[in-house]
Amino acid sequence: MKKSFLLKVLTTPLLCILFVVNVSAQTYPIKPIKLIVPFAPGGPIDQTARIISQTLSDLWAQPVVIENRTGANGAIAAESVARSPADGYSLLFSVIHHTVLPSLKIKLSYDFEKDFIPITSVAVYPIILVVNSKSPIKNIQELINLAKTKSLTFGHSGYGGGTYLAAELFNMQANVELKDIPYKGSAPAMADLLGGHVDVMFSDAPTALSQIQSGKLRALALSTSGLNKLVPNLPTFAESGFPKYNAYSWGGISVVNGTPKEIVSKLNHDIVQSINEPSTREKLLQIGAEPLPSSREQYASMIQSEILKWAEVVNQRNIKIN
Repeated sequence: MKKSFLLKVLTTPLLCILFVVNVSAQTYPIKPIKLIVPFAPGGPIDQTARIISQTLSDLWAQPVVIENRTGANGAIAAESVARSPADGYSLLFSVIHHTVLPSLKIKLSYDFEKDFIPITSVAVYPIILVVNSKSPIKNIQELINLAKTKSLTFGHSGYGGGTYLAAELFNMQANVELKDIPYKGSAPAMADLLGGHVDVMFSDAPTALSQIQSGKLRALALSTSGLNKLVPNLPTFAESGFPKYNAYSWGGISVVNGTPKEIVSKLNHDIVQSINEPSTREKLLQIGAEPLPSSREQYASMIQSEILKWAEVVNQRNIKIN
């Protein structure tokens, strides 16, 4: 009888905990959720986050509030989520920068692999190699030939970002040395390309599409084939002689480690469902983002692959951030 009573005493708290976890997963969310975006309003990452947040708000009948925490190549946003309670009410819009920062030997207050749980990838942003429409360069081979006879420059929005790394990967594979010109954002870099102050730009698709469609830029190659309808007859890098060229920017959703498994599973299910909504997919495609919903395992594998890929580029090109 004493043993029975003791067993009841010991197991009751555990049953209560399991009950609370189960109920929290079933009722989640019961209050507004914050989606922390590492870049300023208006850019492709922010636009994507707002499209997804609206769909989720409708699904959950709870506001999904965008908070833009800019700076330090995405580290400030990640730090703010890493310090938040592990309850699923603070989500990180994780980006390519979060997989590059560790190889840049920057001191961080968090470990992206250990402190976060990947939920799902959301979208990829293909890289488009573009030149001013007045440029004599008509294709990649002409670019390579010219780069071997004179110094050419490329504009970019910052070291460690997807477009900068895409250019450095091209330097490696094409055996050329395009010189980088850094800017405080993609908009001023694009402005100088249009003004003829830099020669080329490896731009994410959302930034370049309108300028290509208006005839102000000439597109030379696309890193993936998913946007062929928006930029018809544009060859991919693979079709232009670079079968191993694999560069794109991307975004996904992560939560802080320790978040209950039931909530993690619900987040994956609901966010994937939201991305797959026909209206959501169309909105993403219109801004130049390829929808990429995934399982948690697929997103984790993608993150691991990106860490290894860009670490090799960082090391070979001796990339540093001061």
